[in-house]
Amino acid sequence: MGNYFDAMHNGFVRRFQAAHLLPQSATDELFRHYDEIVNVYPRNDSDLVSSHNDLKPQNIRFDGNRIWLVDWESAFLNDRYVDLAVAANFFVNDEADEEAFLNTYFGEPAGAYRRARFFLMRQAVSVFYAALLLLEASRAGLSIDADMTTANFRQYHQDLIANKIDMLTAEAKVQYGMIHLREALRNMRTQRFKDAVVRIGDTHIGT
Repeated sequence: MGNYFDAMHNGFVRRFQAAHLLPQSATDELFRHYDEIVNVYPRNDSDLVSSHNDLKPQNIRFDGNRIWLVDWESAFLNDRYVDLAVAANFFVNDEADEEAFLNTYFGEPAGAYRRARFFLMRQAVSVFYAALLLLEASRAGLSIDADMTTANFRQYHQDLIANKIDMLTAEAKVQYGMIHLREALRNMRTQRFKDAVVRIGDTHIGT
């Protein structure tokens, strides 16, 4: 499959960028911050693991004793933070959830570096989803309004968990794509994003 950013993110994101489905004023800041992630995020390091890559609730089963993951069609060797970021969209609602989530996964306190890398991957995943979904909706002939009203990020994911949304429709893809775009941009405007870019960059650039 190759590096995740090169094979998946840059492929779909750059295609979305070139398609000009939204006004430049609606995406310039997003792409500028996305490039910050691309420039500092590590490639081809030792943190690649067997990854599901589509950890939505419909692919997670609980039999009363243990959790089972199903539908491994999209699986390949990937950055461990991709699965963590995708699952977090549905199950991590605040900083306390995030701390418990990461500490449980790593079996120890996650620490500042892991939290920064997780945070950057969450934004990259949101940009990827926005690009993928809006491109798919455009191919279905649906126009995209940059000023459209969108649902709350958390509430929309709760509705997805409850199977209240049919993601096969072009309308749902536009809605979910714009939700991810706006969530990524909101997070990219925070001090936490700036600090995460610096921390990851200082750790990996030049090494």
